[in-house]
Amino acid sequence: MTVNPALDISTSTERVISVHKLRCSSSRVDPGGGGVNVSRVVQRLGGRSLAVYTAGGPVGEAYRRLIETECIPTLVVPVQGSTRENFTVDETSTGKQFRFVLEGPELREEEWRACLDLITQAAPPGGYVVASGSLPPGVPDDSYARVARLAREGGARCIVDTSGPALAEALAEGVFLIKPSKRELGEYVGASLGSEQSQMDAASAVVASGAAKYVALTLGEAGAVLASESGVIRLPVPAVKVVSTVGAGDSFLAAFVLRLAQGRSAEEAFKAAVAAGSAAPATELCYRGDVEHLEAELSTAMN
Repeated sequence: MTVNPALDISTSTERVISVHKLRCSSSRVDPGGGGVNVSRVVQRLGGRSLAVYTAGGPVGEAYRRLIETECIPTLVVPVQGSTRENFTVDETSTGKQFRFVLEGPELREEEWRACLDLITQAAPPGGYVVASGSLPPGVPDDSYARVARLAREGGARCIVDTSGPALAEALAEGVFLIKPSKRELGEYVGASLGSEQSQMDAASAVVASGAAKYVALTLGEAGAVLASESGVIRLPVPAVKVVSTVGAGDSFLAAFVLRLAQGRSAEEAFKAAVAAGSAAPATELCYRGDVEHLEAELSTAMN
């Protein structure tokens, strides 16, 4: 489920300088947004999912055409406002990346309620509902909590990837898994999480509270942590050159939920997730061969 999708535009320039016109290289356009990216990666890794998303205006129409080229099963909620755009610029002289994330269109009540209605209809009994990404204006903070409730009533498990009040509301309802970054989890628990121990303690505390069965904490180049009732696992990232972080978190989540759906253990799913998050190239999501290669290389480090 992607309530706030975005058309992702990426390009590069030698140096980002204020005021000056910046001559950029050719651009790339991709359909972005957390849940849609999860569906795209699930398909690339050999799985199948249903993408539920909103779309509106000329940008929304372009977005829908891009999704259609990838032949992903979808349910689309038409909205009055125009689908947003995001813009990423790589500075070639320094290797820095600048990411401009725009606000989405304001959704009317009947529009966001239509998204919830589709979850009621489509939640797979015994399967997984992934609610991922930010909430646009007009959508209440407890929307993902409502999704979690609807998923549970339909016999499905809800996975949430968001931040701020939307994350807090979802955890108050109770979910199967969350995938926060260090900053997002730190905001939730009210701590900076500067040490490895504080990170593991914070993830474990969420599980102990009953708010989530699993917490998959992503730490960028420092790897990731998985907390559950069984304890805490920490994995380093594979030895790869990081060109871009765009889509890495969505690739991570997609591999995790797909492996679970395939009947693999949470530990095996976590290994696949770290591999997928590390395998995304500069401006794209990950590919199956790269993920499986890195997955085979990873060894689980128990803490």
